[in-house]
Amino acid sequence: MKATARAHTNIALIKYWGKRDEEKILPTNNSLSLTLDGFYTTTTVTFNEDATEDTFVLDEQVVSGEAYERVSRYLDIIRRYAGKENIFADVYSINAVPTAAGFASSASGFAALAAAATRALGLDITDQELSMLTRQGSGSACRSIYGGFAEWEKGKKLDGSDSYAVPIVPANYWDVRVAAVVLSAEKKDISSRAGMKRTVDTSVFYQGWLNHIPDDLTEIKAGIMDRDFEKVGQIAEANCLKMHATTLGANPPFTYWHDTTMAVMQTVQTMRATGIPVFFTIDAGPNVKVLYLPEHEAIVEKTLQEAPGVSDVILSRAGNGISYI
Repeated sequence: MKATARAHTNIALIKYWGKRDEEKILPTNNSLSLTLDGFYTTTTVTFNEDATEDTFVLDEQVVSGEAYERVSRYLDIIRRYAGKENIFADVYSINAVPTAAGFASSASGFAALAAAATRALGLDITDQELSMLTRQGSGSACRSIYGGFAEWEKGKKLDGSDSYAVPIVPANYWDVRVAAVVLSAEKKDISSRAGMKRTVDTSVFYQGWLNHIPDDLTEIKAGIMDRDFEKVGQIAEANCLKMHATTLGANPPFTYWHDTTMAVMQTVQTMRATGIPVFFTIDAGPNVKVLYLPEHEAIVEKTLQEAPGVSDVILSRAGNGISYI
């Protein structure tokens, strides 16, 4: 009872920021992402009938505490779904993502865990069912089931059975690229989960954010279908700024940005002013992701490398969905 799966991270172009149900991880709004080939997690799950507890090894280190408990609790969900509640697992993961630094390591991590665990238990489920299961470990992970552009539908049902991701277009539909600008590999002070809850509970700007999501989604999906890069980039950048504005309206206010984050944003805007179509987006962390087209890759990479505070620039194309090894 063993399986190995690989999942890639995704970068949200229309952000997920807020839950209507904390326990079931049901979002307040639909979100839309692009899966990236440059960051991924590879996970092996082995169910052992003789084991008395789960084990979790990440990047050759035995994991304990809250991180371990989160994985074990999630395995409980999969065990209940499979009707095999009394069997424990050895989980071994290698993470090619800076953990908890704004690069959605939980997305690739829980997508790989869900895929490997369900395969190891012999479950024959659809991608939609896998996405719904994956959502219960980490919300954004449900989008990493698919390659390319995917939309996480918030759903309406209280049990979450209609909240899962769906692909927008085939993974190879459009060669949009992303430069991940690494500014800090340090663990962030406020986790995505904690920051999201504080924002939903206290931010005076939060309702305004929600009001704009439907229009942003309609327009960006039209841009993707038309391969209109400027339209997609403008909407993604504006949506990112609106999301981060909600954190400044929280009580107490907070931000994930560093001074180097601002410097990279200004570098992107300067490139755009010189005629290079390039746009930024930022998740819950300081690092910046820059959208560009293949013909501008050399100048985009060189310019970003020279920006203040940049330690690395990692280039990605659209990534594939779940794969089994």
